[in-house]
Amino acid sequence: MTKPLILGVSGASGLIYAVRALKFLLEADMTIELVASKSTYMVWQAEQNISMPANPIQQEQFWREQAGVATQGKLRCHPWGDVGANIASGSFRTLGMLVMPCSMSTVAKLAVGLSSDLLERAADVQLKEGRQLVIVPRETPLSLIHLRNLTALAEAGAAIVPAIPAWYHNPQTIEDLVDFVVARALDRLDIDCVPIQRWQGHQEEF
Repeated sequence: MTKPLILGVSGASGLIYAVRALKFLLEADMTIELVASKSTYMVWQAEQNISMPANPIQQEQFWREQAGVATQGKLRCHPWGDVGANIASGSFRTLGMLVMPCSMSTVAKLAVGLSSDLLERAADVQLKEGRQLVIVPRETPLSLIHLRNLTALAEAGAAIVPAIPAWYHNPQTIEDLVDFVVARALDRLDIDCVPIQRWQGHQEEF
């Protein structure tokens, strides 16, 4: 039985990163445990003028509609305040966790081991259990406090994958840029399900 992957969505700008990640993961028939922070509701309203439902069943349908994946894969959504959920326990085995996008507030709380909601608790569990935790921060410029918090997480074992796209694959759309970041983040979890053009080296002409 394939272990699930936790997808954490914090209240940072750039929800398209979470939507695209979910799309490819579900299309790869993976099992996803999704938890969105309280602030995510406000970001959906600000960026897309959309209200994300709080009910877990309705929220599952909401995320599937945003990702354009109706039936593939398995998706379970958790209320942000449900610290008694399965993903809050180290005995619940997972492939790891991807927090994408990750706000600097969430980074700060994770860096000091503060678990005030389910997203933070689930991420803390990945660290204490020695599992993969991939953080995709979406902020610029970075203050010294931000850098120190990210360093603390890296020292604790988290992988830091900033939302910085490459250009050598000749992107033509916003989705091309986003998908590159999604693929690089999933690389840290040894998941290869995003069809991107990877660097093949220089093609020398003679």
